[in-house]
Amino acid sequence: MTDATATGAVNALTGRWARAAVSGAESTVLTGAGAWPLLALLAGAAGGPARGELEDALGIGAGGADGATALGREVVEAMAAMDGVAAATGLWTRYDLPVRPEWEAELPRGVRGVLSGDTERDGKELDAWASRCTDGAIDRMPVPLTPVTQLVLAGALTVRTAWQQPFQPGFLRPGHGPWRDRSLAGLTRKTGDLDGVLRVVPDTPAGPLTLSGVAGGNGIDVHLVLGPEDVPGGQVLEAGIGAVAGEYPGWGGSALPLGEAGPGVTVMEAVSWDTTPSLVLTTPQFTVTARHDLLRHAELFGLRTAQDTSRGHFPGISPSPLALSSGRQSMTASFSAEGFWAAAVTAFAMAPGSAPPQRKARLVRVTYDRPFGFLAVHRATGLVLTAGWVTEPEAAS
Repeated sequence: MTDATATGAVNALTGRWARAAVSGAESTVLTGAGAWPLLALLAGAAGGPARGELEDALGIGAGGADGATALGREVVEAMAAMDGVAAATGLWTRYDLPVRPEWEAELPRGVRGVLSGDTERDGKELDAWASRCTDGAIDRMPVPLTPVTQLVLAGALTVRTAWQQPFQPGFLRPGHGPWRDRSLAGLTRKTGDLDGVLRVVPDTPAGPLTLSGVAGGNGIDVHLVLGPEDVPGGQVLEAGIGAVAGEYPGWGGSALPLGEAGPGVTVMEAVSWDTTPSLVLTTPQFTVTARHDLLRHAELFGLRTAQDTSRGHFPGISPSPLALSSGRQSMTASFSAEGFWAAAVTAFAMAPGSAPPQRKARLVRVTYDRPFGFLAVHRATGLVLTAGWVTEPEAAS
């Protein structure tokens, strides 16, 4: 299990990445949990300015790179041990590249392969690994190969959970906003657990947020995050990560006032035969795919200097000089009536009948009918496994 320090560091990277990369103009999904361990493996072998930049990006402090390789391995192994999560690592090195055995011995267990220099043959091998490790969801290794590629370090991550309480499929037709009058594949469910499902956080750096936690049966929760309409998606997601971690005070559904109580939240007193409070959650079904070039945010990932080909930056990997030539992530995620599923490959290359007497009952409606974020979180540790933004939900069939 990841300790609180490592979890906080991974989540912080995820938040910064979301803020930088998610504009809110289009759907996307990313996993800092898939990138952080690979950066840690590189940091442990880095030298010079690249080492310090990676330490800063990882949030492990000056001198933290000394134990970074072991820490990266521990995070991968901790995720692989989580129910519903599969994590794998692969390393491929050019046939004539000498690799320091002490660094390779510290890596997580996984595939060790050789790059022949035949890009077509090598590419097929790496693509097959990506597909095999993601059940076919990612069928290509995200980094390009060239005849002079010296090393590829890759990580695959899948997350799967089935809801404790499934949704009822139906239709969602928003009356306002960017999805106005569209017929969407809606998902709805009703529960009496107002506080376990809903949290309204009135004051965050992104403004007021509404978070709806959808519990999976294997300890993974997906939190739907809705913020103000005029705030960029990245800011909403970064604040949402902090809100899930309890950094900002908020209220559960039972404590909310009548009326518009938060983004997408309406509280009313409804006429009912049953006085038990209830919450109705409605959201569209969605599938999101994305490809990310990590070097577009090189400063964020601590990879600015590591790209300088005038010198080597990873003496702990090989006595031969190595510089980073590519760093990318491919990812997909789906939210359905039954559950949630996500897969990612990250790689670096170097180059509610008839009624009795009527009464009033508290009814809370939470509706996600405009662009929103989502966070898949390991319940026991708080580790954010995936983060995404939905602008194009699935249309009704």
